[in-house]
Amino acid sequence: MLRILIVRLSAIGDVLHATTVVHNLRQFLPDAELTWLVSPPASTMLEHNPDIDRLLIWDRRPTDKAGLRHPLTAWRELKKAQAVLAPYTFDVVLDIQGLFLTGLLSKMSGAPRRIGIHERHEGNPLFMTELAPDIASPHKIRRYLTALQPLGFDAKNFRPGIVLTLPPELADFAATFWPVHGIDPTRPILMVNTRTTWPDKSWEPAAFGAALRDLPSEVQIVFSGAPNDAPYIAEARAVLGDVPNKVISIAGETSLMELAALFRSATLLLTGDTGPLYIAEGVGLPTLSLWGPTSPDIYGPLTSGHTFILSPHSCTACCKTRCQHHTNACMRAIQPDIVHAKLCELLEQLKRNRQVCFNKKPM
Repeated sequence: MLRILIVRLSAIGDVLHATTVVHNLRQFLPDAELTWLVSPPASTMLEHNPDIDRLLIWDRRPTDKAGLRHPLTAWRELKKAQAVLAPYTFDVVLDIQGLFLTGLLSKMSGAPRRIGIHERHEGNPLFMTELAPDIASPHKIRRYLTALQPLGFDAKNFRPGIVLTLPPELADFAATFWPVHGIDPTRPILMVNTRTTWPDKSWEPAAFGAALRDLPSEVQIVFSGAPNDAPYIAEARAVLGDVPNKVISIAGETSLMELAALFRSATLLLTGDTGPLYIAEGVGLPTLSLWGPTSPDIYGPLTSGHTFILSPHSCTACCKTRCQHHTNACMRAIQPDIVHAKLCELLEQLKRNRQVCFNKKPM
């Protein structure tokens, strides 16, 4: 039996992307023992994944915080990672994050064969025994998938699709949550995620508010997010103003998996390029996503049911966490009336096709 360790520590969207790779690996090598090393909070996305035999959790955040300024602290945290890995034996490591840190962890695993991917990254090849072949496609999932090719996987057999399995205890979560918040689950529910992990991937709150005006009155608008998203949601709601639609915010009220359970019962998600987009893909919720400094050609869902609005600005897809011009011009160039029109079109399509809760995956 081949014992394989997958190393992808973070972030939420990237970890969900990597579930596609592990699902294809499971189909290709059904008898292999698959272990995944991951860090919180992304680890919650994998706890019930049927393709993973063993989940090893190590929190990378203290190491990141320590950095080079506190080497002894960083070393103590790495020793914790070594202790997590020590009880197990691996034949192969697939490092599909490609950092210096993940390369070091791959080496610590003791696996004689360590396969890396052609990414940017920080001296990672120093720890690999081989690199997967480079490919022309820029899409992250397809690039992650190259790590399987040295094992004999034929990319022509690739099956797209994020795997996100909810725990049984959340089976009725939405059915009890929505009525308490005044939401009718038999009517359309538009989820709205206003913020992203990179500030410059975020659309202006006022633009969200403008885009959400004059939607069909039966559409219920639910803002989601973290507790610190509340001021941005409040700004969006102020611009939205007094509308006949039911409008609520649930920011900070759910865990990530509880949010996934709500997504399963919703109609559509409006969001930027951030973790909830891929959570939605994992549970079968259609999405309308807004793109500026990143590109759906690199990060976007590969499955059907997902619509992209790309910034018309000349400076787009730089993939930088901070705008080099300090203007966030690419996201500002997306006009609310364009987003509004696309929202109305998609909501009408879902209504016409009787797919208000369409394509939901089983728990």
